[in-house]
Amino acid sequence: MSKPNLPPDSLAFSLHGAAQAIAAVGRGVALPQALIKVWAQCSASPQARGAIQDLSYHAMRNMGRAEALLNAMTTRQTEPAELHGLICCALGLLSDPAEQGEHARYPAFTLVDQAVAAAAGDPRLAHAKGMVNAILRRFLREREELMKRAAGTQMARWNYPNWWIDRMRSAYPQDWEAILEAGNRTPPLTLRVNRRRIAVEKYLADLAAQDIAATRIGEDAVRLAQAVPVGQIPGFADGLVSVQDAAAQFAAGLLDVQDGMRVLDACAAPGGKTCHILEQAQVDLLALDHDAQRLKRIDENLQRLQLPATLRQGDAGKTDWWDGRHFDRILADVPCTASGIVRRHPDIRWLRRKGDTTQLAAISAGILDNLWQMLEPNGKLLFVTCSLWPQESEAQAAAFAQRHGALRLPAPGQLLPTATDGRDHDGLFYALFQKPAA
Repeated sequence: MSKPNLPPDSLAFSLHGAAQAIAAVGRGVALPQALIKVWAQCSASPQARGAIQDLSYHAMRNMGRAEALLNAMTTRQTEPAELHGLICCALGLLSDPAEQGEHARYPAFTLVDQAVAAAAGDPRLAHAKGMVNAILRRFLREREELMKRAAGTQMARWNYPNWWIDRMRSAYPQDWEAILEAGNRTPPLTLRVNRRRIAVEKYLADLAAQDIAATRIGEDAVRLAQAVPVGQIPGFADGLVSVQDAAAQFAAGLLDVQDGMRVLDACAAPGGKTCHILEQAQVDLLALDHDAQRLKRIDENLQRLQLPATLRQGDAGKTDWWDGRHFDRILADVPCTASGIVRRHPDIRWLRRKGDTTQLAAISAGILDNLWQMLEPNGKLLFVTCSLWPQESEAQAAAFAQRHGALRLPAPGQLLPTATDGRDHDGLFYALFQKPAA
């Protein structure tokens, strides 16, 4: 990507950047990584970075409707992918019920004008500026009829790819609508209170004293009524709390760690579960991850919380990093499609492909089999995935238990994403196994 010939403080510049990020997602790059690359390549200012990120995430949350509207208006190919991303980004804003009238962040005709300018400012897209103008202005003229036509498609209704909707309906015939709706909600800011440093009741009292509304929704989990930037969370810099979804906080308790145990967190980054384990007991913990950059994130969290652990780069599906000493507890938060955390990562639904489930389930099975040999007799292995697809969760757990004769202990199983007063968490799966005595 070359730097566009656009004023760096303009909406056109930000729309152009968002279009690049959206196109990268279509090529299989996760949105956070796509944004980092876009920011660097276009030398975006902090203000422009924020705008590009905001536009990109909004587009991901409204892509189904934008795609349906585009399909209703033209059969022409909107290529390259950056052009498609630009049009869908603009259509997502123009068609969003929350972005109308005085609530719109950008006036409609300003948005159209700047989208055209974004195309004109890029030599690869300049030939299509007339198409961008025609599609967006037609939408403004025929909004009511086009919205009605789009509403008749399930992709626009639910804002997921058709295959995803069909698979969810098949897997959860009673709950599929609620699951899809939960994935479209804005996620809460949930904190994990560091019990080594402060009691949950004391932290809630401290928040109340600062007029910050919060609710306890788990043993260590506190949900803020209003999200704030991480740097403004009371006690965060001092290690009193961490940001972690309530469902993810179940892992440490299920492992039942005791002082002096040798523990492996096998796919550890970014380190939330690693740190939670260390907050609960004084253990000899090895945090393993294949990505050196992601290991740095674990180290940053450990330093902020002042917790000790050994970090090692390695593939959990191999043994070349293992010293041969067995572990009392193993946490295996294995790779998956991440279908249970789409409310936090709206790009996942557009990033994934139908065949990813089978491929990732095979990788995860290999990791679980490999780790089992590293577990002490009578030790416990906790299998965790943030997927909702049974092939990656319950079917995986059942097959693993059968292969190894593992004793399956009580665990939550499939947690569906939910958002209520008392329960507000992502969709995760937990299965706990104990290794038979030698």
